[in-house]
Amino acid sequence: MTTLKDQFGRGIEYLRISVTDRCNFRCLYCMPLEGLEWLPKKDILTYEEITEIVAQLAPLGLRRLRISGGEPTLRPELPRLIAMLHSVDGIEDIALSTNGVRLPEMSESLHRAGLDRVNISADSLRPERIASIARRRLPFDPVQSALAAQRAGLGPIKINMVVMRGINDDEAVDFARLTLDHPWHVRFIELMPVGEMRELTWDHVVPSDELLSRLESVSPLLPVAGPARGNGPATYYAFPGAAGTVGVITPMSHTYCGSCNRVRLTADGRLRTCLFGDHEVNLRDPLRAGDDLVPLYVRALAEKPKEHNLLQMQVGGLRALSQVGG
Repeated sequence: MTTLKDQFGRGIEYLRISVTDRCNFRCLYCMPLEGLEWLPKKDILTYEEITEIVAQLAPLGLRRLRISGGEPTLRPELPRLIAMLHSVDGIEDIALSTNGVRLPEMSESLHRAGLDRVNISADSLRPERIASIARRRLPFDPVQSALAAQRAGLGPIKINMVVMRGINDDEAVDFARLTLDHPWHVRFIELMPVGEMRELTWDHVVPSDELLSRLESVSPLLPVAGPARGNGPATYYAFPGAAGTVGVITPMSHTYCGSCNRVRLTADGRLRTCLFGDHEVNLRDPLRAGDDLVPLYVRALAEKPKEHNLLQMQVGGLRALSQVGG
């Protein structure tokens, strides 16, 4: 299988698929508290349509999928979609990005359907602070959700924390300590001020270099290779003798656009070639008209931008990260 490359020679093998724009949280950095209009049901791709898009693109080198949202576990019968995608020739890896609330009840069924691994978004280990950041009060213990996923056989398990100065950065060390005893990959993501979440500014960004310096108060960090599967834009380190790793994802202080290998499919069927760009291609309407999607995909990759403009606070018309699945 030959992997199709974009105009800058980057091989595109990874598709992030948003299955819904809805979420049971309203996290400070992801969604405005109110005012977002949900996509009409008729505009959202069916599971059959998502599978057909993947089946048409897989022969061009697409082999890794990530299911996202909004919160993807809110979409009914999600294991059915996982099973359908798992059956597509050429697809080697299916991951899920989730806030983790429903993992204790869904991990086993998702794994049986063909899900390989999971990323859990968790920005605090303290119940009251979770509720404050998520602006919703739901029963959620990140550690218990990760343990449920681990028991079900999902792995590697990654826990993603968006670090916000003065809001949750004082818990970074607590998150890092989880890796001492658990084979998890705790990743710290630099805050990306987006759209209508502009009350979070550069003042709230904790650069990765500063964060790593703080973590070394626990023990010296050693550079290590990332997990065998799903080694994306993070740079990984480990405490000596630790069961897991810590990683940093640095869209603000050290961009990684030069190695970007992904495109995104929104819940309403738009192929977005850069998270923070404004270039996107409507695949839903041609699909529903019975057209071949391959020429559209080839053209989209030929127009994929070299890098995002997030540092210039240009976010491609996004009001919220939930609109494109992060």
